[in-house]
Amino acid sequence: MTTTTITSSVGAGPPPSRSTTTITAERTYHIIKIPGYSSTLKVGHGQALRTSPFSAGGRTWYISYYPNGGRETNKHCISFFIHLDDDTVNDDVMAQVTFSLLDRHRNPVRSHTITTTLYNFSVPNSSALGFENFIRRDELQRSEYLNDDCFAIAVRLVITEEPSSFTVPPSNMHLDYGDLLSSKEGTDIEFVVRGETFAAHRLVLAARSLVFKAELFRPMEGGTTDVIKIDNMDAQVFKALLVFIYTDTWPEIDQDETTMVQLLVAANKYSLSRLKIMCEDRLCSYIDTSSVVTMLMLADKYQCHGLKKVCFNFLASSRALSLAMKADNFRCLIQGHPTMLKDLIYNIVTHQLEIKLSV
Repeated sequence: MTTTTITSSVGAGPPPSRSTTTITAERTYHIIKIPGYSSTLKVGHGQALRTSPFSAGGRTWYISYYPNGGRETNKHCISFFIHLDDDTVNDDVMAQVTFSLLDRHRNPVRSHTITTTLYNFSVPNSSALGFENFIRRDELQRSEYLNDDCFAIAVRLVITEEPSSFTVPPSNMHLDYGDLLSSKEGTDIEFVVRGETFAAHRLVLAARSLVFKAELFRPMEGGTTDVIKIDNMDAQVFKALLVFIYTDTWPEIDQDETTMVQLLVAANKYSLSRLKIMCEDRLCSYIDTSSVVTMLMLADKYQCHGLKKVCFNFLASSRALSLAMKADNFRCLIQGHPTMLKDLIYNIVTHQLEIKLSV
């Protein structure tokens, strides 16, 4: 049996969002700290650790943490749920919950912040609400958000005084466009990538990417081209690119470092800035002493400012810098990226000065 204790503290939290369809009765913001993360993995599959109860909106609640997932289908993920702990609920208890992974400065990580829809806890067998696939364990373990075998999440609970007289359903535009892509109905252009053919719609591609717009609607001798061959890109990467263009959501794709780099390069090629930033965010979890030099050169080549900043912060440690300098490609960084080297030196000097001033 594990002896790890989940701690919960109340914080101010980020500014609340406004709603015109409900009356907010109470907002609570709790920071849940998971110390001794590795020891929590001893908890059996489908078993949970839980926080102490807390009060909100005249009700009692608690948070449960499943280190090894709650089901067989998500055994590689970490799950979090909020529970209404009251035995009897005679009236509607409407609430919305936001779960956020926190960085070392206790700021929410945008890529791992998820908000539920408005939920009625008073419905029978509906006393829990959360996310089974909050984050994969291997992704957390590679990330900078696990420090000293500890990580933290924030839980913002918004309880409404009364349900709205009607509920506006969430936008499903991304589903409609996703169906349009998968059905191939009305497609007027095809791409051949590594022997695979992908059908698409010129107008959709042009509306989402200025690069596609220039390529697909520029004047061409002999009319328009209906089949375009794309080299230097894996088929799964191009498929993911299309899914993002049509749905504006993160596509299902292998999460390995090589694939993430290829998707970033593709996003840069077609000027999909949001997808590019999403790739940067995921690549940050792969930064270590053996990869940081490669990540820096990648960031310099494709103007990935967020990725470069994280690499610089990583190399602010003298030990990490010493190990990175022994890498075979460090000479390539010095010779091929002189501006990047100057920025790196400036960042290290600034970091050291900040340490001295804080002492």
